[in-house]
Amino acid sequence: MRQDKPREKCGIFGVYGKGFEAARLVHPGLWALQHRGQESSGIASSDGKQIFVHKGMGLVSAVFTEDDLKKLKGFMAIGHNRYSTSGDSKIEHAQPVIEKLKNGQLIALAHNGNLPSTQKLKEFLSEKKVQINGANDSEMIAKAIAFYMGQELSLEGAVKKAYPLFTGVFCLLIMEKGKIVAVRDSFGIRPLCLGKLNGGFIVASESCALDIIGAKFIRDIRPAEMIVVDKNGIKSIQLEKGKEKLDVFEFVYFARPDSILMGKSVDEVRQNLGVELAKEFKVKADVVVPVPDSGIPAALGFSRESGIPFYPGLIKNRYIHRTFIMPEQHIRNQGVRLKLNPLKHILKGKTVVLIDDSVVRGTTLKQIIDMIKGAGAKKVYFLISSPPVKYPDFYGVDTPRQKDLIAARKTVKEIEKEIGVSALHYLSYEGLLKAVGISEDRLCTSCFTGRYPVDIGERAKEIKQID
Repeated sequence: MRQDKPREKCGIFGVYGKGFEAARLVHPGLWALQHRGQESSGIASSDGKQIFVHKGMGLVSAVFTEDDLKKLKGFMAIGHNRYSTSGDSKIEHAQPVIEKLKNGQLIALAHNGNLPSTQKLKEFLSEKKVQINGANDSEMIAKAIAFYMGQELSLEGAVKKAYPLFTGVFCLLIMEKGKIVAVRDSFGIRPLCLGKLNGGFIVASESCALDIIGAKFIRDIRPAEMIVVDKNGIKSIQLEKGKEKLDVFEFVYFARPDSILMGKSVDEVRQNLGVELAKEFKVKADVVVPVPDSGIPAALGFSRESGIPFYPGLIKNRYIHRTFIMPEQHIRNQGVRLKLNPLKHILKGKTVVLIDDSVVRGTTLKQIIDMIKGAGAKKVYFLISSPPVKYPDFYGVDTPRQKDLIAARKTVKEIEKEIGVSALHYLSYEGLLKAVGISEDRLCTSCFTGRYPVDIGERAKEIKQID
């Protein structure tokens, strides 16, 4: 079954603290960020003298054993969960990226995001006679930083010098043997936050990862800000003027519901999306059912506003991952049933409001609707707690080409007919902004509007504006 959701970018987590077994703090931090990448995972650590690294394909639970963690010595470490957005899904591209300097020392780099155009980086590295050899965007970033460190610059000096070459979206953690640097792109499209634990400092993609190790949230790292943590403490350097444009899809789908973004509870925003949906679409129905898990908060909000009872009418098998072994051929076309199973006593004879947070390809919609009808539902209304996704992402999210986005090629009426529902309703763009409660000029809404705040370079020719 193809995933009918935009797939996340990556999750990064860094720890610095004298006396810490840092890798043992990064490990649970990566567990908390597993939703941001499930293809590979890795940790690089340092004891102040050398860098140790372990990485592998698969989930955090599959990559690290007790013996692996014992070998990751030191009071500082960075970790990474990857979903491939640039470069193939294979061990060679697992992160942290390790790059050797001229003096034989190593640096480690973890990257969340994507550079839609790597032309500047390629030209720079080629001019400096640095071998690329099929490197992806993250690896080229590491090579550029390593080059400048080879010119006798400090790690933070090298990052500052190389920063203009990074034409795209990035949250970076870079570590040398005695220092960690965190840096965020000038639009802050991907989240990154700073925390504190027992005199040490933590950097994480989301605040939920701070909670799991008992760290205190300090603040979001600002767009175009570089944080340097070393034996002298912590300092902040503003690399250029930033303009915050957090991807609104972090609120809609990507971030964990227990995270705080831009001062807002993600779960509360998602419930608000359901409230706005109920205000826009008045309906008489017997039950509100979410597509688990991502549709649950919006369904709760819709139920509260509409007065229609909420029930979990679809049960999710939580032990099926994207990498599960292909089933026996006679059930291969029943992929949705491997993940979801209907509760007939809740659905039979009922008019159902089915709620999900977003639809991308629409490949599994008909199977879900047929499953609910097969359980005896009398009528199904399908509501989506975000506007139509009409444009692909170029900022570190795996969305398909525009021609494969169902909302870019079909009208609402055509989709209704295709999937067999009584009505389909997307939340309006205005309803989305009202539910989020943050002004439009501080958000990236490119998947809905086609307005890309960070120049997508040569990729612009792939986009067709849709009314």
